[in-house]
Amino acid sequence: MPVPNQGPLSDLVVIEMGSLIAGPFAGQILGDFGAEVIKIEDPKVGDPMRQWGRSLPKGHSPWWPVIGRNKKSVGLDLRTPEGQALAKALIAQADVVIENFRPGAMEKWGLSYEVLSKDNSKLVMARVSGFGQTGPYAERAGYGLIGEAMGGLRYVTGEADRPPARAGISIGDSLAAMHAVMGITMALHERERTGKGQVIDAALYESVLAVMENLVTEYDITGYVRERSGSVLPGIAPSNAYPCQGGELILIGGNGDTVYARLTEAMGRPDLKTDPKFVDHAARGVNQHELDAIIADWTSGFTLPDLLALLESKGVPSSRVFRAPDMLQDPQYAARESIVTTEHPVFGPIRMQNAFPKLSRTPGSVRWPGPALGQHTDEVLGERAGCSAERLAELRGKGII
Repeated sequence: MPVPNQGPLSDLVVIEMGSLIAGPFAGQILGDFGAEVIKIEDPKVGDPMRQWGRSLPKGHSPWWPVIGRNKKSVGLDLRTPEGQALAKALIAQADVVIENFRPGAMEKWGLSYEVLSKDNSKLVMARVSGFGQTGPYAERAGYGLIGEAMGGLRYVTGEADRPPARAGISIGDSLAAMHAVMGITMALHERERTGKGQVIDAALYESVLAVMENLVTEYDITGYVRERSGSVLPGIAPSNAYPCQGGELILIGGNGDTVYARLTEAMGRPDLKTDPKFVDHAARGVNQHELDAIIADWTSGFTLPDLLALLESKGVPSSRVFRAPDMLQDPQYAARESIVTTEHPVFGPIRMQNAFPKLSRTPGSVRWPGPALGQHTDEVLGERAGCSAERLAELRGKGII
């Protein structure tokens, strides 16, 4: 049974242009919450995400069903005048355009905001790039890792005695996409008052910088440069990964005074609560490594399930380090439908993360996985650009669609 579209954005039409993650993840979020997302792709090869992944089971990427979900795929060569004219026709009826080409590409193709807004003054255009649309770095190539480096995240990630580490996901791209979506929803809200669209300029490095807490301000006031600190935050203790029997790890967050008191009770060590070295937040921060060693010695005597149960009974925040198999078996995930199943034409039933956050009346949903390249070309160009069957055949013969 098809999943009904109850999303709050079901009255919006979004044209997604660009590729990889930063732009398409923004389109995925809007599609998850009901927008009609029309993805324009190169008709010959499509989005590179169609071929990304550690492996290609059955010749298909496990990446594409997720980032392409809830979208319609239109194959259209934007480097041709006819392709550009069709794109303009689609955008003239749209609410939002998302693009993540290098700055200047849209202008080169005659698809600048100034041009597009002449036919659609309500148009909201989100432009996602490495360094933004202005400034001396604007025209530089900027992938996610560059934004993570310039935004400050890479420097503080990893162990102190090793080179900077990455998060294990393309977090810079995803943060840029999320900031683009925030900008889009803000612009749509403002459009309700003024009737006018505008441009959202989402730079990867600024999107990373936005979540760097007080890193700049702390240096500005005190001269302290935050360094890599592995699995802990300096001065925040106890808050770390600790060993259990069998080589498993448990994460424990007990840095607040009241929580720490409950942890010492669970440990059967009331002396740790009153010890001057650990008596309050500041003291525990100064003696962080000594306290972590004491806790690690204690946790190593338990199996992970037994320790989780004990800490839960005492109200101490703790968790296993979740992997995909853990997520698929966890009762919290199941109760909230954090993972959903959708039908894929090649893979059959596949599981993926649901649409977040949860809305009480108009929730998002995964209605279909990433479509085949050009699957909706005839439908969209026929309905929205007035192309007849003969015109579509002509365009296909020229390789434009």
